[in-house]
Amino acid sequence: MKWQGRRGSSNVEDRRGSGGGGGGKLIGGGIGGIILVVVVTLLSGGNVGDILGNLTSGGTATGGAPYQESAEEQELAQFVSVVLADTEDVWSELFAQQGLTYTDPTLVLYSGSVNSACGTASSAVGPFYCPGDSKLYIDLSFYDELQQRFQAPGDFAMAYVIAHEVGHHVQTLLGTTKQLDAYRRTLSETEYNKYQVRFELQADYLAGVWANHAQGMNLLEEGDLEEALTAASAVGDDTIQKQAQGYAVPDSFTHGTSEQRKRWFYKGFNSGTIAGGDTFNTTEL
Repeated sequence: MKWQGRRGSSNVEDRRGSGGGGGGKLIGGGIGGIILVVVVTLLSGGNVGDILGNLTSGGTATGGAPYQESAEEQELAQFVSVVLADTEDVWSELFAQQGLTYTDPTLVLYSGSVNSACGTASSAVGPFYCPGDSKLYIDLSFYDELQQRFQAPGDFAMAYVIAHEVGHHVQTLLGTTKQLDAYRRTLSETEYNKYQVRFELQADYLAGVWANHAQGMNLLEEGDLEEALTAASAVGDDTIQKQAQGYAVPDSFTHGTSEQRKRWFYKGFNSGTIAGGDTFNTTEL
């Protein structure tokens, strides 16, 4: 992706090195178990509160020595700031076309753990969006996780991650998140999961819409689209569950299969409009 020397967003909050208070820990044991438990919420934000509820809450960020970032971290921080700025431009324009006003989210950079309106999270949760404070939370170490554990290298794979979380912000502004919360209160877990999948696939579609406009601005380079599709596939429920336990349980899916996630991102990429992303009423996911 062509990003060097371009405008970065002013809506970036750097909390790296400040800590997240209680040093939250997920139920399930060591880091391998944590990743396997949490990874089904990866790139989500829709039901992140459920996962964060299993973390220790309370405590406030503590001060300390200024965070010393490496040259690689500095470059990655600049990159995510540029991607966020691009999403601001694209969604502001698309909302304006519909007579709506887009309100920019804030991206929080953190290290280790962080406090949000959704609870206290460790970096094991992965990137997430919290509708309670309209903020995206990212520990930049996830970039290494994306490349090594999920075998999804490339800067546009990380751009997809950011665009997906911004997609959840778009859903919040459009009222979709509130509708999903109503389903949570009235449906069984199995039935609710079906709507959760549609919610996540819609965020993938919206990430594709952004990628379409990034291409229109001549920002994509050769191989970028493939990087995003690889990342979308890597976090499919079926792929994650097969890696974790050797088999998949469709009734427990909350984000969609690898094929579905790729398909809806690609649909958004081909469409470039919000209109084609009604995952809730389609009969074919």
